Amino acid sequence: MAHGLATSVTLSLPAWLIEELPDLPDALATPEEQMALVHRLADRNWREGGGGPFAAIVVDAVTGELVSVGVNVVLGTGISAGHAEVMALALAQTRLGTWDLGEERELALVVNWRPCVQCYGATLWSGVRRLVVAGEGPELERLTRFDEGPVVADWAEQFEARGIAVTSDVLREEALAVYRAYGESSATVYNARGTGPIEAHP
Repeated sequence: MAHGLATSVTLSLPAWLIEELPDLPDALATPEEQMALVHRLADRNWREGGGGPFAAIVVDAVTGELVSVGVNVVLGTGISAGHAEVMALALAQTRLGTWDLGEERELALVVNWRPCVQCYGATLWSGVRRLVVAGEGPELERLTRFDEGPVVADWAEQFEARGIAVTSDVLREEALAVYRAYGESSATVYNARGTGPIEAHP
């Protein structure tokens, strides 16, 4: 290999989640059922040590069919882009064979907080027609000490303007309970050197 340069990158779900895939439901009828699965996966993910307390799923917004699941794999892979939304969206695109997740079906991304600045863009360009989040606001950064980046104040309106319907505050308190447990633990907070949550948050 010339100059020792890498030529490919692989992001995979952690072994514990791969083992659990056959036992996951084929469909989840309501946003609450969908978010409950997200919270369960997010809470286990950080306890397993491969990444932060974040999970996401892609579902068919009409039938509730579970299309893909993702969890944060940053620590397990050493790749900072390995966020739950990126994993769920990429695995859905791989399964369906298209970069446009809105091409033939009305798909929704369900995630346990408003996307960070990276996943904000990933969601915008994925083609999903709906975004369902547990909540928004400074609580995530305050409880976990993660830096979510400079997400614009009108983030939801920007999604709506691009044809992506946003539903918020689905099992919000359950999300905060996961973040609180994480923040009170000794788990690694993997902000890059010099970054961190903005102290100006109330």
